[in-house]
Parts: sequence; C-alpha cells; structure tokens
Amino acid sequence: MTNRLPHSLRADARDNRERILAVTRTVFAAEGLDVAMREIARRAEVGPATLYRHFPTKEALVTEVFTEQMATCTAIVDEGLADPAPWRGFCQVIAKVCELHAQDRGFTAAFVSAFPRAIDFAAARERALRKVAELARRAKEAGKLRPDFVLDDLIMVLMANGGIRTTSPAAAVAASRRFAALLVQSLQTEPVRPPLPPAVRLPLTVVT
Repeated sequence: MTNRLPHSLRADARDNRERILAVTRTVFAAEGLDVAMREIARRAEVGPATLYRHFPTKEALVTEVFTEQMATCTAIVDEGLADPAPWRGFCQVIAKVCELHAQDRGFTAAFVSAFPRAIDFAAARERALRKVAELARRAKEAGKLRPDFVLDDLIMVLMANGGIRTTSPAAAVAASRRFAALLVQSLQTEPVRPPLPPAVRLPLTVVT
C-alpha cells in the first residue's frame, strides 16, 4: 500500500495537469485569454490551489498551452518532411496545419500580443517555414508540385484559412478540411481530382 501511494499521487497529478491544459486550450480558443484562472479550474474540475500548483500564473499556463501547440505544428512538418513521397508529405502538412490553424481560432495572435516575450515565436515559425520550403522543393523535383509555388503562397493560404467563420468549432474544422483539399488540387501538376471532403454551410453574414 505504501509503495503504491507515491505512484498513484504522481498519476493523479499528471491527469490533473493534462486535464487543465485540455480545458485551457478549448476555453482560450473559444473565449479568448480573459477567462479567469478560477473559471478554468472549475471547468477542469480541480481546485484553484491545484491549478496554481501546476501553473503559478496565467502567463505560465498560456505559455505551456502555446508551447504544446507549437510542438504539434513542428511534429506535423517533421512528419511530412520524413515521408518518402514528398508530394504526399506536402499534402499532409497543408491539411493538418490548416486544421490546426482552424482550431486555433485566434489563440496564437492573442498569445503573441499579450505575452510578446514569453517565447521566441518568430524563430520557431522561421524554422518551420524553412522545413516546409525544403519539402516543397522536393515535391517540385518529384514533378508533383507546380513549379511556380512559393512560400508566400502558404502564408496567404493560412491567412485565408484563418478567415473561415462558422457556427461551431467542428464546422470550422470541416470547412478547413475542404478548403485544404481545394488548395492541394490547385497546386498539383497532374490532373487528379479526388472527391472533396463534405461541404459546410457557412454564414453569409460575415461576407461584406
């Protein structure tokens, strides 16, 4: 009994931390960074003391969530770069990054604005873009990616993807998947047209 107790406590603490981060990602993406720490604790079903034990300040909590998101983005790009088929890897990067971006719902912009010195976001972004550029180069050499594609096109894509407005987070992800599929088809050199993901009904009220 005594030997099992520390392990159990560590497991409980780990579960609490993961639940706090999961709730924080959802809350901040949907409602912004102004949500109070006590409200995050309530939704994560932990006491305020438990929340502050893991994350003494809101900046520490938000920075951890953002760091995890950056790690996810880096893993997506690395996975695409490691794919022996460059075009397939490129398509997967576009699709997954667009989906991640749709789930973000302005969180990155809000984080960078609120805590500009918390993490070197610019350097991490540049590293990721260099890897995408290398993947694009390989896809071009394989004859799959149109030769006039430039990295600024990807920036434009993410800007457009970030402008998707829907009635729910799930609809935003679904719309992003269709958008990414349309984009990929426009970038390939071969006239292959696989079926698109299902269309999503979007509110016309945001179109001016």
